[in-house]
Amino acid sequence: MNIRILYLTAETCPTFRADVHVLFGKVLPQHDIQTDIVAGKTPGTAQAIVWGGGEAYLCDVSGGSAKKRIKTLLHGIRHLLRVDALRYQAIQVRDMPLLAAIGLRVARFKGLKFFYWMSYPVPDGQILLARERGLSAGLMKFLFPWVSGRVGHFLLYRVVLPKADHIFVQSDQMKVDLVKRGICPERMTPVPMGVDLETLQNLDISPVDDRRLADKRVLVYLGTLDRPRRIETLFEMLAIVKHQFPNVLLLLVGDTHEEMHQRWLEMKANEAGVGDHLLWTGWLPMDEGWRYVQAAEVGLSPIPRNYLLDCSSPTKVPEYLALGVPVVCNDNPDQQQVIKQSGAGLCVPYSAGDFASAVIKLLRLDKNERNEMGIKGRNYVNHYRDYRIIGANVAIHIKNLLLKSDHERND
Repeated sequence: MNIRILYLTAETCPTFRADVHVLFGKVLPQHDIQTDIVAGKTPGTAQAIVWGGGEAYLCDVSGGSAKKRIKTLLHGIRHLLRVDALRYQAIQVRDMPLLAAIGLRVARFKGLKFFYWMSYPVPDGQILLARERGLSAGLMKFLFPWVSGRVGHFLLYRVVLPKADHIFVQSDQMKVDLVKRGICPERMTPVPMGVDLETLQNLDISPVDDRRLADKRVLVYLGTLDRPRRIETLFEMLAIVKHQFPNVLLLLVGDTHEEMHQRWLEMKANEAGVGDHLLWTGWLPMDEGWRYVQAAEVGLSPIPRNYLLDCSSPTKVPEYLALGVPVVCNDNPDQQQVIKQSGAGLCVPYSAGDFASAVIKLLRLDKNERNEMGIKGRNYVNHYRDYRIIGANVAIHIKNLLLKSDHERND
């Protein structure tokens, strides 16, 4: 059964999101599921884009955040309006409620299945961003996320989710949250984040050779530094840890999209007295970021507890575990489950004191204990969070959904 899906996403291409480029661009084609992707082209990308899932229909999305969203919307509408019902069996939209509402209507008109991929409650996040910004960043920077959040909230929860043929959600917790909103549980499939173990094994990642790490007890945080992550708590944690380990160094492998927030984080680090114990790398290519992780003794995954982030499936924890690095994380439902089942780290509340105590405990382990924890982590990922396994499960769901559709038409 050969399947082709038109996939519209807010992610630009090429994307670092493994649940896009690995799952749909690499693994699902091995199960005879092709996806033609409709997206923006990542600004600054000079080389030709290779999309392994099928055709890539990309547009220029250079400019500010609002301009990017508008260009992505118009680009998606153009492709929806000329979708070929003989070429595709389904339309799928990821994290774009307005475009999803349009895609839903087109799918119904063309007789196609409609899937919504929900990795994050985008409208809720936009409303929260507007509230946090207030008018301090200017009227338009407040109004755009507030208005788009309100409109998206209505469309997502009143139109798209109740009427979609199926919804792929980020985690078990997201499914629970949506059931509370009245969405039928049988129409939702959790797809947690995983790791492309095949690529990882082929790259044969080794610790980075960076003299700035010499003679240091290295901790690493891999990921976004944006406001919701509350990274400043790690600076307070570091201030405690350095009293026990004066040569401790925290690697921040990632960045924030807001220059103002970056300056604020640097100020908070200096206020905590840990500016000299930090190494900011900015965004790095995936394999280079992994090399820095390999050079660390402890991986950190703080996810503040709230409605928006509780439903996430953090990528960091399975990546750390796949690289054999023990983890200190907090009680986000998904990563709490991973640590409990794997035994490859410590899960504590997200506070400076709790994180510091957990980090100190892991730094005091001897080499054999730390290696044993690393083996447990790799084994867990190999059995539960390898994208080859995740992709096989998603493929089964998609094929069953489309097979059911064929039977219904024949009946």
